Amino acid sequence: MPVVQSVRIGEHPDYTRFVMELSDQVEFNLTTLADPYRVVVDFPELAWQLPKGFNPRMYGALSGFRYGLFKTGVSRIVLDAKSPVQIKNTMMLAPRGQVKNWRFVMDLVPTSRANFMAMMKPAEYPTPASVSAAAAPNVQGNVEQARVPVMTPPKKPNKSSKHVVVLDAGHGGVDPGASGVSGSYEKHITLAIARELRDKLERTGRYKVVMTRDRDVFIPLRERTAIARRAGADLFISLHADTFKDRGVRGASVYTLSERASDKEAQALADRENKADLIAGFDLTSTSDDLSFILLDMAQRDTKNQSSRFAETLVKDLSTSSKVLRNPHRFAGFAVLKAPDVPAVLIELGFLSNKYDERALRSKSHRTKLAETIKTSINRYFNRIEEANRS
Repeated sequence: MPVVQSVRIGEHPDYTRFVMELSDQVEFNLTTLADPYRVVVDFPELAWQLPKGFNPRMYGALSGFRYGLFKTGVSRIVLDAKSPVQIKNTMMLAPRGQVKNWRFVMDLVPTSRANFMAMMKPAEYPTPASVSAAAAPNVQGNVEQARVPVMTPPKKPNKSSKHVVVLDAGHGGVDPGASGVSGSYEKHITLAIARELRDKLERTGRYKVVMTRDRDVFIPLRERTAIARRAGADLFISLHADTFKDRGVRGASVYTLSERASDKEAQALADRENKADLIAGFDLTSTSDDLSFILLDMAQRDTKNQSSRFAETLVKDLSTSSKVLRNPHRFAGFAVLKAPDVPAVLIELGFLSNKYDERALRSKSHRTKLAETIKTSINRYFNRIEEANRS
C-alpha cells in the first residue's frame, strides 16, 4: 500500500501549491465542491505516516486540510478554500536527485465564482482516474463533481430471537470529528467505545450487533440510518464526544430527535453534527428522492416515545456511574436519528475540550465502565419490552 510521508503547502506570487510525498506512484481523481469552496482529491487506499494530530500551516488560498479513508479502497484529502479557486496544474513527479519519494503536486489560482461553478461537472461516484505509468512524471487528473448514489433501504427483515442493536461510532476517515485538548480525535474514541460495547452485548447472547463502521472510514449520515433500517434494528445508538467553547464544561448527555431543540447548545451541536457529510467532501446536491422520507418530518410518534423511554433509562444509569450534564436528556434535529421506525439516541460521552473528560475517554478502564453502563441500560430497556409482550 502506498504510504503518505509528508504534506506541505506553499504560497507563491500567483498560485498556492499543495505537495504530498508518497512512497509510490498513485492514481488520483480531483473534485471541486462549492458552498463552502473545497478541492477534493481521491486516491487508492493509502497508509498515512503523518504525526499525530498533523495539520500543515495554511497559506494563500487555503484555510483547512483533512485526510482519511473515504470508503474501502479510496483515501481522500479535502482542502478548504477561502474563496473560489481554479486547479491550474496537477502533477505526479517521479523521484529525482535528492528527492527519494514520488510527489503529488497541485497548483491553485484565484478565480471567479462563475468559473468555479462552471468547472463542476455532474459525475458518478468518484473512482481514481486511470493513470498510465508511461505518463510519469507528469500525470493529469480529471476534474469532476462527486455524486454519491444512495441505496433505498428494503423492508425490515424477518426478526430472529435476538434483538438487533446498531452501534454508530460517530465520524471516521476523512471526517475526524472534534479534536481534544491533547490532540485526540473524536472518531478514534467513539470507535473504541463502540467496539467495547459490541463485545459486551454479544457476550450476553441476547443481541445481534451491527456496526455502521468497524474501522477508520467515512460513512455518510444517510447511509448510517439506512444501515440500521436494512438490519431491521430494534435500537440505534450513535456515539459522540463533543467540544465546547467553555473548557470547564464536562459530563455526558443523551439526545433524542426533535425538530425543536431543547436549548441553543443542543441546536448548535445538531448543526455541527449534521455537517459531517459536508466536512468529508460529500456532495449534498446528490440527495435522492428515494430517501426524501429521511429528510422530511417522519419521526413516528411510537418511535419517538420508545427513544425517549430508552434515553431516560440511559440517563439514570449514566448519572450513577459518571458525571452528566445538567438536564442530561436533550432534544435536537440530528439527521442520524431520523429513521422513522427505529428507536434511536445519540450519546455525547463527554467533552474533549475538557481535560478531565478527555483524559477519561482516552482511558480504557473508563471506556469499559461506560460500555458496561450502556449495556445495562440496553438490558433494562429490552427487559421491559419483553415483559410487555408476555402480558
